[in-house]
Amino acid sequence: MTFQQIFHKIKVFLWSYYTTLRYFIEFSYNGKNYFGYQIQPDANSVQEELEKALSTILREEIKITGAGRTDTGVHAKKIFAHFDTQVAFNDQLSHRLNSFLPPDIAVKRIFPVKDDFHARFDATYRTYEYYISLEKNPFTLESAWQHWKRPLSIDAMNEACKILFEYEDFTSFAKLKTDNKTNICRIYKAEWEQEGSELKFTVSANRFLRNMVRAIVGTMVEIGAGKMKPEDLRKVIENKNRNSAGTSAPAQGLFLVDVGYEF
Repeated sequence: MTFQQIFHKIKVFLWSYYTTLRYFIEFSYNGKNYFGYQIQPDANSVQEELEKALSTILREEIKITGAGRTDTGVHAKKIFAHFDTQVAFNDQLSHRLNSFLPPDIAVKRIFPVKDDFHARFDATYRTYEYYISLEKNPFTLESAWQHWKRPLSIDAMNEACKILFEYEDFTSFAKLKTDNKTNICRIYKAEWEQEGSELKFTVSANRFLRNMVRAIVGTMVEIGAGKMKPEDLRKVIENKNRNSAGTSAPAQGLFLVDVGYEF
């Protein structure tokens, strides 16, 4: 090996050692066994499992930042996170990572991004789906709200959806005692669809408050059940009081299904 070749290898090694690279992870998870995405003391979380597996494989302490945090029992079909590392790795990392992760967390891909690209702050939209089973179904106990004892009017619920576009302050649907600096959100889509014996609510916005989707669904179900009229939703929102809205829908029916970026 010539001196130039040795010198080149040393330069490559030093560059990789002292240069920090940022990567994005696209992954999904079943939230049944986790106390949400975010790390918590003495509680199992998705973030903890990912950091533990990455740190083991890359042999350095890895901290990841997610696109958002889901509550206990909530699922994610498509979510992103970023992490920084000085370790160079090949395309097999996602495969190796899946081997270290539990069966209810799956990594789809890992790819490099600019060093200032942020999984949370650079997201342009987030989309959730909520599922309700209109008949007793033992196979969707962990993935849908079993609401089969009382019929729901999808027409009334979709009428109420139109009202959501008139507002941006959703304090009435925000979890109490949080550190939100603002309760302003811009909703881009809100729609109920029926597929056989199952209802699906799709809602997309630039951001969501903690518990917001489940609080909206709980209120919509009261409208669908005839306890409230669709136009009553305006008063609920304008009151800016969580007690004005309905009870939060159960966690198992909620899925984060997409997060948008301008890569």
